[in-house]
Amino acid sequence: MDAAPLAKAPTGIAGFDDMTSGGLPQGRTTLLVGGPGSGKTIFAMQCLVHGARHCQEPGIFVAFEESPQRIAVNFNGFGWDLDALQPRQLAFVDAQPPPDLVQSGTFDLGGMLAALETQAQRMGARRIVFDALDIMLALLPNAGARRREVYRLHGWLNACGFTALITAKADGDTSHGVGQQPFGFMQFMVDCAVVLNHSMALGVSQRNLRVQKYRGSTFDENESPFVIGASGFDVAITRKLGRVDNPVSTERIGSGVARLDTMLGGGYYRGATVLVTGFPGTAKTTLSGAFAEAACGRGERTLFVSFDSDGAEVVRNLSSVSIRLDRHLESGLLRMVSARTLLGSAETLLVRIKTLARSHGARCIVIDPVSTLSTAGNELTAHAVAERLIDWSKAEGVTLVCTSLLDELTSGAGSGSLLHVSTLADTWIHLSYLVQAGERNRGLSIIKSRGTAHSNQVRELILSNDGVTLADIYTAGGEVLMGTLRWEKERAVRLAAETAEVAARLKQVRLDAEEAELEVRLKSLQTELVAKRTEKSLLARATESLEGEASQGNTQLRELRGADEAPRALPG
Repeated sequence: MDAAPLAKAPTGIAGFDDMTSGGLPQGRTTLLVGGPGSGKTIFAMQCLVHGARHCQEPGIFVAFEESPQRIAVNFNGFGWDLDALQPRQLAFVDAQPPPDLVQSGTFDLGGMLAALETQAQRMGARRIVFDALDIMLALLPNAGARRREVYRLHGWLNACGFTALITAKADGDTSHGVGQQPFGFMQFMVDCAVVLNHSMALGVSQRNLRVQKYRGSTFDENESPFVIGASGFDVAITRKLGRVDNPVSTERIGSGVARLDTMLGGGYYRGATVLVTGFPGTAKTTLSGAFAEAACGRGERTLFVSFDSDGAEVVRNLSSVSIRLDRHLESGLLRMVSARTLLGSAETLLVRIKTLARSHGARCIVIDPVSTLSTAGNELTAHAVAERLIDWSKAEGVTLVCTSLLDELTSGAGSGSLLHVSTLADTWIHLSYLVQAGERNRGLSIIKSRGTAHSNQVRELILSNDGVTLADIYTAGGEVLMGTLRWEKERAVRLAAETAEVAARLKQVRLDAEEAELEVRLKSLQTELVAKRTEKSLLARATESLEGEASQGNTQLRELRGADEAPRALPG
């Protein structure tokens, strides 16, 4: 007989339930370990709130370190509305040791556990949290006493069938395990152990979570970054094997530049990821601003995140090329966010961008430039963040346009982007400079566009008061010409064509004159020919008449001669 699969208790923590294929082990104990500021208490409370609100599983929070009042105040910022859950679905138990406690002899947890069991039966609690249990363990006189009380607690939890979560502090680096901590033996008792790690990388805060063990269930063993956002924990996790593919669309949407749409065979695909790379000043922001204006023109809510400039500056600068974003800001379709105000790690930026997009209901997002995610302290995590950003946008059906700043010392389009997003993007547009005759002109080329035929030509990108457009390709001697060189070459070709046209006209006039002369001569000859033919005809008729008259005379003469020569009668 096959054993039933292990039941799971959802935590409501985005990403964590995916890592553990459902949540914490239901009816079993989980140990949550982390250093100061790693988010242990927030994780535990979020599990209780989700269970009470969405799983009909009331919970009890046993606090050994802070008073319930302070804990409730601390959690007001997450929008969990703890007051609405108390006291029937959520209960707090203050288990703090008095600050003036003088320990005399030994003690155990028996009395507290009995009171908790009564409280649990009264409210039908199914989940329980022991927060900062190490505070209580530190009051016990020796390691043997601590081990005894931990076993007592573990046995009581198993007997009651609670989904239990025990938090404990860890000193130093917890990324390699908790076996060396004073409570390390607990990890062998519990069914699930989760380690939270909070560190600094080049001055940037980095938080990571790892499921160290999980009896009876598969789980993601890798360390996953997380952030503490406006609604609590958000664990970063990419798409897992076996997950259903995101729906794809064949709908085309405009880029904001008509001739670019033609080069792309009709525009971007709905829900695609578009990467625009280039050196500083190649008009990456302008191209993304044209897309934002086109999206708002279609009535689609759009989020524009600018890392380089304030939103007002972007609006002002783009107005110089007839990209008017101010009217869409006033209508509410466009939201401009200056990412200079979004401080923190790349993971934090990702969570805040997702939160802003969801609150705005954005169907299109512009991030200018996404390469900022790889700034100091984020080099090791930036690519994974960009990958999750793209995966999230595809899952939401959001069309994402990202710009990426290239180093002027790199080799151009072939270098891709700092985050290597070029391998993930559906469409990759590269902007470059072409220096000719003392001018620096902008060129645009489409390096790739998945699922559609696209132009392989380098087009000149022209910015003017009338807007943004692309010039037709112009080559001479196997070289693409832009700017003044192109104008001079076109002028020379135009003058040569005009000269050739004048010469052709003069030759045409000469030929017309010669043709007219020949026609006159031809008419003269034709007249002379007619005269000759007439004369010949008259001569022929005269000759024929003379011959006729002669023949007739001869005939008459013969007749006369014939009469004269008639035989005479002989005399008888």
